[in-house]
Amino acid sequence: MVYKFRVILDAEEDVFRDIAILENDTLEDLHNAIVNAFGFDGMEVASYYTCDDTWNQEDEIPMFDAGDVPGENKIMSDYQLSDILDEENTKIIYVYDFINMWTFLVELAAVEEEEIGIIYPNLLFSHGEMPAEALEKQFEADDDHDAYNEFEDDLDEDDLDAFGSDDSFEDYGFEENWN
Repeated sequence: MVYKFRVILDAEEDVFRDIAILENDTLEDLHNAIVNAFGFDGMEVASYYTCDDTWNQEDEIPMFDAGDVPGENKIMSDYQLSDILDEENTKIIYVYDFINMWTFLVELAAVEEEEIGIIYPNLLFSHGEMPAEALEKQFEADDDHDAYNEFEDDLDEDDLDAFGSDDSFEDYGFEENWN
């Protein structure tokens, strides 16, 4: 079977690509198709994120295993598209280049029979021009879960006294000018 995706850039203008790819190809194969379809050089790190129906980010599927134990974490090349996406679970988020944070909403639009003579992955349709810069992201904590404020509110005078008010490092076994 062939999975047909609409890959939408999170941008002010409409920029998207429609890509057809085989269901048994991997998330890494889809990554390469997206990189080519949008004209990136492919030299940056990327990740997918599973999400719910309203695009709320869930679990990361990275390009490389950065865990403490090699092979402990599954990566893009470990997942066939059909392992993650199907007619019930159609959405996934793709982030390319963690400096610029190019973010894409990837949605499975159709599952169809493979066409004879077509080489997959296949760029089916291209709309819009890539902007010069990625859309600036707003990273904000929920007011209900502001960990710093919760920590600060929980401190009392005894906690602050434990840290001491002078600049002496002798009590901690450090020299003031250790370097």
